[in-house]
Amino acid sequence: MTTEALLGPSQLPHQLPPFADITDDDYAPAIEAAMAEQLAAIADITADPAVPTFDNTLVPLERSGTSLSRVLRVFHNKAGADSSATVDAVRAEFAPRLAAHSDAILLDAALWERIQAVAGQASELDAEAAYLVERYVADFRLAGAALGEDDKARLRALNGEISSKETAFELALQADSNDLAVVVDDPAELAGLTPGEVSAAAAAAAARGLEGKYLLTLVLPTAHPHLAALTDRSVRERLSTAQRSRGSRGGDHDTRALALDILRLRAERARLLGFDNHAALVTADNTAGTPAAVRSLLEQLAAPAARNARREQEALSAQAGFEVAPWDWPFYAERVRAAEYDVDLAALRPWFEAERVLQDGVFFAAGALFGLTFAERGDLAGYHPDVRVFEVSRDGTPIGLYLLDLYTRDSKRGGAWMSSFVDQSVLLGNESAVVVNNLNVPKPADGEATLLTWDETRTLFHEFGHALHGLLARSTYPKFSGTSVFRDFVEYPSQVNEMWVLWPEVLASYAVHHETGEPIPAEVVERIRAAETFNEGFATSEYLAAALVDLAWHELAPEEVPTDPEAVAAFEQQALADVGLDNPAVPPRYSTPYFAHSFSSGYASAYYSYIWSEVLDADTVAWFKENGGLTRENGDAYLRHVIGIGGTRDPLASYLEWRGRPAPIQPLLERRGLA
Repeated sequence: MTTEALLGPSQLPHQLPPFADITDDDYAPAIEAAMAEQLAAIADITADPAVPTFDNTLVPLERSGTSLSRVLRVFHNKAGADSSATVDAVRAEFAPRLAAHSDAILLDAALWERIQAVAGQASELDAEAAYLVERYVADFRLAGAALGEDDKARLRALNGEISSKETAFELALQADSNDLAVVVDDPAELAGLTPGEVSAAAAAAAARGLEGKYLLTLVLPTAHPHLAALTDRSVRERLSTAQRSRGSRGGDHDTRALALDILRLRAERARLLGFDNHAALVTADNTAGTPAAVRSLLEQLAAPAARNARREQEALSAQAGFEVAPWDWPFYAERVRAAEYDVDLAALRPWFEAERVLQDGVFFAAGALFGLTFAERGDLAGYHPDVRVFEVSRDGTPIGLYLLDLYTRDSKRGGAWMSSFVDQSVLLGNESAVVVNNLNVPKPADGEATLLTWDETRTLFHEFGHALHGLLARSTYPKFSGTSVFRDFVEYPSQVNEMWVLWPEVLASYAVHHETGEPIPAEVVERIRAAETFNEGFATSEYLAAALVDLAWHELAPEEVPTDPEAVAAFEQQALADVGLDNPAVPPRYSTPYFAHSFSSGYASAYYSYIWSEVLDADTVAWFKENGGLTRENGDAYLRHVIGIGGTRDPLASYLEWRGRPAPIQPLLERRGLA
């Protein structure tokens, strides 16, 4: 066992971690050593007898976590994308210890005193350094640095408990998701799926020793993508029921008691820190500012979205000949879309072959906007055989690596995400970045093409928007690197990148039939565009329902959180009824027992961020359309004011400087069919 591969700077290009040299047994001692190293660095800062300055306090503070960050980036990606029993055990052991480690820094009275002293010198600093001081003051204050010692002791205990329970929630959810995967005996029951999807189900079953059977693995959101295609209603119902049963069946993998414990502990922590509830604590350090501002936006959209969903439901039920249930909605939505717009999204999958989408869609758009090129590096290994590594250059100069981990597996958590292994930072001498996108696309049998669904295609563009943010942002200090921005701003660049899915030049480049080479017919594209607001009542309602459930839970005081896990469903139902989103046919995109965003993935009381960011996104898309679209000049302007600045300045101030006004809500309303 060795920790050098994790602790020291990698000698590989762009400091790509040497994955081949890292074993699961290396993580615990490496984390241990890196924590000790950082605490020693903090002790050196606080022991310095010199008058506190930016250079002797903030600069070494920024450097202090370099090794720990390096280790945890690799470890957290491993835990999410390719976990094991050993890694799960390390997560469980170190979750409270890492929380305690963070508290040891954020609650250090001597360090807090030095930071406050440096804050008084902010006028003497350059803009990025002054903003760094401002952000550290805010972070330390919100973390409890100004509390008395007794309150700090309680805060440390709360943080440890919360961290442990969040980890337990994620592990239980993944285990229950694996347990609930739907086994199908007869391939006839899979009618409607593509040959690639059927072969992927056969391969998934074989991987579990179920030869001759088919396994439909679950996805994170409530509505499984296969529901749109499966013609057998009973199979759709089985799959939908499995999706919605996660975390609520009793037993070791039931997450409801964990969720309630997490909510109660978060609420107590917020009160200790001087806030009415956890939602107030979270929004205080985001662009929204207050829970009231968030609720105002969500409720403004809820009523018209619910009305649109009811109209859609009537049309679907008329098509079906009966009142549609949640497992029917996606299936009949596609039939109505085909009838009204002559668009069958499932039939378009041969035009969305994954390699073409990646190379001639995602990479093509990035090249046109930012002068980027991508060269696959077969000589560089990822952390799993499925991972591909691309070197990214801008105008001929290498700027980093992009890793893509496309396929689902039992060891990978659900959903899609971007994370980074190396962030650019002038202070640390990191001239380039290394980022990764994870998706959960079913892997077809060897030799078969990977045909993406329409949603998977959009998801790849979306997650690559995060990757661009991580690759192109430039900052001096690690705290501002890459996507280190406010939570309710970070989804903005990723959502903007979705616009290129249907952009004429981009679509013409990638949407080519994988067998015949024929481009997607122009008349089909026009019909897709005409149908862009189709089913938006459902899509907006299911999203708003989840965002409002997340907000409602986190608006509670500690004593208001239920103690009985059986009360979870009733609370959700009431929260939705209060805003008119209690339509049984349109369940929330995520329900509490499997709401990983809220209970284990950093979006607690912040799931609103997607729609909040979409206000900026919709306005930005309008700007691109008004100014010539996919051009280098537009890309440079967007880079200069949005994704190129990382967290180095107030993002809304930069947006205002660029656009000359705040983003209006009208473009969002029009996009969502709510105008």
